[in-house]
Amino acid sequence: MRALTFSSEALEVVVLPEIGARLHRLRAFGHDLLRTPDQQNVHEADPFFWGAYVMAPWCNRLAARPIRFGPRRIDLPSNFPDGSAIHGQVYLRPWQVREDGRLTVRAGGDEWPWRYRVTQHLIVSGAELRIELELTNLDDEPMPAGLGIHPWFRKPVRLAIHGARVFPDNLDGGTRQQPVDGPLDLRALGEMPDIDATWTDLSDPAVELVWPHIADVLIGVEASTTFIAAASSSTIDAIAVEPQTHAPHGLRRLQAQEPGGLAVLAPEETLSLAARFTFGRLG
Repeated sequence: MRALTFSSEALEVVVLPEIGARLHRLRAFGHDLLRTPDQQNVHEADPFFWGAYVMAPWCNRLAARPIRFGPRRIDLPSNFPDGSAIHGQVYLRPWQVREDGRLTVRAGGDEWPWRYRVTQHLIVSGAELRIELELTNLDDEPMPAGLGIHPWFRKPVRLAIHGARVFPDNLDGGTRQQPVDGPLDLRALGEMPDIDATWTDLSDPAVELVWPHIADVLIGVEASTTFIAAASSSTIDAIAVEPQTHAPHGLRRLQAQEPGGLAVLAPEETLSLAARFTFGRLG
């Protein structure tokens, strides 16, 4: 299986173009920071809980049932045990590697009735990794759109999310954003409790991660609208920290004209998101 390596003296990033252009490995100062399987094909058998992968043309969950948007009918199959359609369509598809090093994939025109293109550009410079994502509507009618990246960071790790408001439950499609409070106020660095939520009203950097005696990471996000979904569970040895362009259940929110819905792209319009990971070595 083909693997691409992007590296500097501080960082090594291994990407698998044939399996969703996903990050198989992220190593900083000689230490693995992503939840990386021993064998690359584990990503195919268990695609949602390893490495880091692109989410498009939506993030998080959508209802797996027929839904109309304008004149078109969305009819997504469930791909997750809770019965939802989760994390888009491109996390396992083969991507093409362009001559300039960017990775790209075309999809849609099926259960998702618009054709689209996703492009990923990874840039490693010194102790910084920059992931630039673009989602372009290739169809002739407006398309709902969401874009994000879903890394799983190894535990033990301490975390801060510098967001003042939160959607408190990613599984609950009706939840509204509220001021952070109690266990959902993660603005001070500490252990992440077992929660699954999405933060907004973010400062820069949006996230800080610290691995004791190894490294700290500051995550900045650049997009017209920015959200951080994050999840931790005692059943998995990693936490998910996901920069993305909309809140959970983004299609329902768009149709209800609520904050945090999917964007709408005109034909040939592009939605962009850039995530900047800046690494520092601890003593």
